[in-house]
Amino acid sequence: MKQERKRVLAFDFGASSGRAILAGIKDGKIVMEEVHRFSNDPVMVGNTMYWDTLRQFYEIKQGILKAKQKGGFDSIGIDTWGVDFGLLDDHGELLENAVHYRDDRTLGMQEQVFMAIPKEELYHLTGNQFENFNTVFQLYSLVQKRPWILERAKSLLLTPDLFNYFLTGVKKAEYTMATTTQLMDAKKRIWSERILEALSIPKEILPDIIPGGTVVGDISKKICEELGIKPAKVIAVASHDTQSAVVAVPAKEDDFIFISCGTWSLFGTELKEPIIGEESFACNVSNEGGYGNTFTFLKNIIGLWLAQESRRRWIREGMEYGFGELEELAKKAEPFLSFIDPDAPEFNTAGDIPERIREFCRRTEQKVPETIGDIMCCINQSLALKYRFTLEQIEACTGKNFSVIHMIGGGIQSRLLCQMTASANKRKVTAGPVEATALGNIAVQLMTLGEIKDVDEARRMIANSEQTNVYMPMDLDKWDIAYEKFKTMIQK
Repeated sequence: MKQERKRVLAFDFGASSGRAILAGIKDGKIVMEEVHRFSNDPVMVGNTMYWDTLRQFYEIKQGILKAKQKGGFDSIGIDTWGVDFGLLDDHGELLENAVHYRDDRTLGMQEQVFMAIPKEELYHLTGNQFENFNTVFQLYSLVQKRPWILERAKSLLLTPDLFNYFLTGVKKAEYTMATTTQLMDAKKRIWSERILEALSIPKEILPDIIPGGTVVGDISKKICEELGIKPAKVIAVASHDTQSAVVAVPAKEDDFIFISCGTWSLFGTELKEPIIGEESFACNVSNEGGYGNTFTFLKNIIGLWLAQESRRRWIREGMEYGFGELEELAKKAEPFLSFIDPDAPEFNTAGDIPERIREFCRRTEQKVPETIGDIMCCINQSLALKYRFTLEQIEACTGKNFSVIHMIGGGIQSRLLCQMTASANKRKVTAGPVEATALGNIAVQLMTLGEIKDVDEARRMIANSEQTNVYMPMDLDKWDIAYEKFKTMIQK
């Protein structure tokens, strides 16, 4: 009798929405069906921006129920953004909703942390890019401003680990997520006692680290009874969404460069060992853990957040454009008139991004973009040029040259950005798959269940399952001139 193929349920949480996707293998390809989609909105209470943690778990249960109606599943895997966490008391109860990484509690924390442990030492221990929202700075804000909540905390669980705990009652820290905290010794692959002691962060609240692809446990009997489902395995996939996406890069070459393109643009390459030295420190390049004990050497760049937040502003002003309409307006605008550094501090927080772009251009003595098309053109070409700047840094640090850029994720639905990336970087761009994060989540579950042999087979299967588009460089001389101008903008 032929054994039935396994089916898996992947939950993919983004910064603004989440999905539940039921998947399996058919005729040598991964087939997927989205069974549930939901909004994932932050909630401001007083001066604090929270995630609606309990609502998020409610949506997980709804996804489980809808998957049950489609025939059920053998395992669940959850991936989310990095760095954020929930704190549990000694009864295992959530002390408060998780605070959003865009909350301003970390303002000024980097400088205070560097007084306790020098910046260069912190980088050489962790290999992590410095970002205000890193877990280390969030925790130090609690040490400084709310020490009582840390005193009450028995456990700290990063977002996907927290949901795994809600499902199973088991507290673990999945490796790829743990490496986003800037609390891990990158070379030893353990929590850094030096950092924890220097910052008075209690080590005992941090759970044991497990590799991606580990079965955390089964869905608890109580939840099975509540939802009327059979027990299924909960697998700690490559829980950081970037690392799930990297699993799904359909690269045939061993050395490849990728851009995981969405709200954030994660630009990097996969390595066997971290690169931590003076040059990577100067470039502020991150080493994050990947699936299968790999490392992802990458830069975290503000991505389509700039377009998303601008669109929200225009909607509030009564101009409700879809992203396709905004792209058409950008195409009609005159190119190369003005540029921004997407990672300038003023673009990190929610608000009037179009006006901040205009102010950046005034300050840097450029032509000020006035129309919506001008703003969108400025955003897209600035991102493409920031990719080139980052590519040069990564090639310098690794000593490698990459002839093809693999773009993955929802951002590749912007054909304009893909074409600008090819032209600005003078490289062929292969764009696809759009659903890279979900596919990587699914692939790790299927590998854990024995349905797929290894990552190489997973990538071949994904390449056969998903369509990709190719973009070739154009107008190279114009982009070279633009790049020289752009570099002066990011140095001001």
